Amino acid sequence: MAEGRERKAQQGWVAMVRERLRELYEGRTAAATRLRWWLLALDIALVAFFLATTFVEHGRWLLVADAVIGAFLLAEWMARLWTARDRAAYLIQPLTAIDLAVILSLFAPSVSGDFIFLRVLRALRLLRSYRVLNDLRSRSRWFRSHEPVVFAATNLAVFVFVVSAAVYALQVHVNDKIRNYVDALYFTVTTLTTTGFGDIIMVGSASRLLAVVIMIVGVSLFVRLIQAVFVASKTSYECPDCGLTRHDPDAIHCKHCGRLLHIPTEGEGV
Repeated sequence: MAEGRERKAQQGWVAMVRERLRELYEGRTAAATRLRWWLLALDIALVAFFLATTFVEHGRWLLVADAVIGAFLLAEWMARLWTARDRAAYLIQPLTAIDLAVILSLFAPSVSGDFIFLRVLRALRLLRSYRVLNDLRSRSRWFRSHEPVVFAATNLAVFVFVVSAAVYALQVHVNDKIRNYVDALYFTVTTLTTTGFGDIIMVGSASRLLAVVIMIVGVSLFVRLIQAVFVASKTSYECPDCGLTRHDPDAIHCKHCGRLLHIPTEGEGV
């Protein structure tokens, strides 16, 4: 009986720890919000570290650092899996697969040329920032007022950093003009903005196709950001008659159909 009570006590302790972690990962408490911000800061720091390693000579120290970081991220990934209410659904989520791919890349011999493409995966950690943005939507009035601009800027920044990692991975061993991440970032930005100085030219058919993607998708995201900046003063409210969703904050009538609007406000002047 003593063993049974001890087993039950142990199971109760495990359940308590799981519920506590679940609350931190999924909850709406202040502690859960702080954890999300800390994880976002960690992701940014890790991406910065991965990019900084393109400037230094690779050696055993980098293998050790990658293994330590990989072990930490694997522990955090396993904690999320352990606390998930539906583990099957958690495993098939795109971000879950991306996180696992990043972890696996850290345990691969990424300092060799054959595995240099795995560095692209590490920039994908920035995609986790969208989880924090979704949390801010319900918590911050400032964020709700500037949501289009924030999301447009985030989309463009994530695209630039991820694509620059791809450019670096594809060109570092075949193009003497791209020797580190900054060179790849410079090429991406000049291509995206259609500046095209011509001092760096992509080598290989696959890389040139990537340049086409940068021009088409990147320019579209850049234009979307400009549009969001100019309509940032608008408020989101769907007109019941015509469906127009963007109005002036102090609008009384819909500019499209003239219907009387009842836009919720908090009593602030404009």
